Amino acid sequence: MSTGGTFVYVSQHASRQISVLQMEPETGALTHIQDVPTGRVQPMAVSPDQRFLYASLREEPFSIANFAIDRATGRLSHLGDTPGYESMVNIALDRTGRYLFGANNPSKVLRTGIISVAPVGPQGFVQASYDIVRTPPKLHSVQPDPTNRFILGASCDGNAIVRYAFDPITGTLDLDPLSPILVEPGRGPRHMRFHPNNRYLYVVNEYDASVCAFRYNPHSGMLAEIQVIDAKPEGYEPGDRRGKGISAAGADLHLTPDGRWLYVSVRGSLTMAVFAVDHSCGLLKAAGHFPMPAEPRGFGIDPSGRFLFAAGDVSSNLIAHRINPVTGALTQIAEYALGDGPNWVECVRLP
Repeated sequence: MSTGGTFVYVSQHASRQISVLQMEPETGALTHIQDVPTGRVQPMAVSPDQRFLYASLREEPFSIANFAIDRATGRLSHLGDTPGYESMVNIALDRTGRYLFGANNPSKVLRTGIISVAPVGPQGFVQASYDIVRTPPKLHSVQPDPTNRFILGASCDGNAIVRYAFDPITGTLDLDPLSPILVEPGRGPRHMRFHPNNRYLYVVNEYDASVCAFRYNPHSGMLAEIQVIDAKPEGYEPGDRRGKGISAAGADLHLTPDGRWLYVSVRGSLTMAVFAVDHSCGLLKAAGHFPMPAEPRGFGIDPSGRFLFAAGDVSSNLIAHRINPVTGALTQIAEYALGDGPNWVECVRLP
């Protein structure tokens, strides 16, 4: 029987399941532990104490699936489903784990954006009581800032990062939003990650596959743009993406735990861009592009920062890579077959 370790959780929307795999710490090899049936599952989030995993089920009736994590074996136990406010394309917990935020794209009102907030009960179960605020259109992600005093949301079609003051005691958002941080029209902000030093925020843009770097003020929640850099490989044209569309399809981004390397997946070009991060100023320097499975919508980096796992939403597999700590380069080490539509990856270290 397993006694803790690193576990990789992968949601698969077409197969309607979450797979649990255990990582061998020295080699990065994965061993299949469990498949848990769900509805049309996509984004997931793990509680700060790593006792619970939450998953958004994006088909009617929309809901949040609540799971307990066995801290010895990594296995999931389904606690039940909570009715969702709407179709949540992204979920996140506040820093205490007492509130769950949802980035909602209502199916009945095309491209409307809504941030929802729901309390989490003492037994880790999300409560069906949602406070909501409307945002610019196609809200794609939401997350708390490092101080837990502000909530940020990325609006693709609004070309904006919206900001709300958050009271972590009452779980309420200030309904008078702070001024949005605008990016150049046509970029399409999608996902956001704070640097481990909490001084910088990085945003991948869906439509042109660029990355915006911001300096962050934790006292005011203010963002100041310091750089925009391309994540597409040189010569790539968005029309190449399966012969359709004009979006370069920037998808996800993650930093290594030491904050030295930033990785950005681009679905259109089927690549992963690597950037070296200057800790002193937050600026990025391109460090290469690496082939990925079709299509790399989601990926994760293990807590040691040594391995990266990329999910192929179309190829229905998970590719394991070793991270070179000196150059940031990725070396493929293994490929694992999964169910159809793997799209979200969570890597968790359990004691």
